[in-house]
Amino acid sequence: MKQRAAGVQALVGGVCASFSIVLGYLPIAFSFGVAAVQAGLAPGMAVLASLLVYAGASQFLLVSLLASGAGLWTAIPTVLLMNARHVLYGPAMAAQLPRQRPHAVPVPCLAFGLTDEVFATAMSKMHTVGEGAREHWLFGLQIGAYAAWVGGTFVGVLFVAQVDGWPAAVREGLSFVLPALFFSLLLESGPRHWWRPIVVAAITAAVLLCVLPGYHALALAILAGAFGQVALPCGKQRAAR
Repeated sequence: MKQRAAGVQALVGGVCASFSIVLGYLPIAFSFGVAAVQAGLAPGMAVLASLLVYAGASQFLLVSLLASGAGLWTAIPTVLLMNARHVLYGPAMAAQLPRQRPHAVPVPCLAFGLTDEVFATAMSKMHTVGEGAREHWLFGLQIGAYAAWVGGTFVGVLFVAQVDGWPAAVREGLSFVLPALFFSLLLESGPRHWWRPIVVAAITAAVLLCVLPGYHALALAILAGAFGQVALPCGKQRAAR
């Protein structure tokens, strides 16, 4: 009974920790709902995409490709390539979780909800959670983010007709919510500690954007930033010798 109560408490704590993600996801998901319907997607299909795909910027890309006439054989590989960075998230997150069997939360559930923002928040706050409660806490964090994404999409498809009457500054501001959310999460995680991968990734992305599509530049910049962080301890070891 005590173990179950501790799990529920950790779950609620994770949901509360998702508040910063929720604030960013609601307007972004709202924008997706509006963009999807305006691109010709049925409102139900737009909500279904958020329920099943749940891929943030990739959903915008998917809608754009389908609206431009690209077939599924073009759209699906492109979206998968854009999401290839998530392959790096799983091992990093698994190292922070207890190696217990059976898992308190099914692994597929934890994998499905591991978005960029959830990963960033979890990596910056997981150390404050007891090891035995981390799976429930992470699941609560994902529940809050997922509910905000699906709920925001639903509201977007409901009010798509009213968006055209909004001031232009508000409509254009919605497109900057995603970068603003990433920037706020970066500040929350402590940029001074992660200065090397930040600088390496930023320079790599700036250079590659001149010659590659954004999703390719993003994936390669993430890899470059990761390698930059790995190189830092090596430099310290050589200096110590």
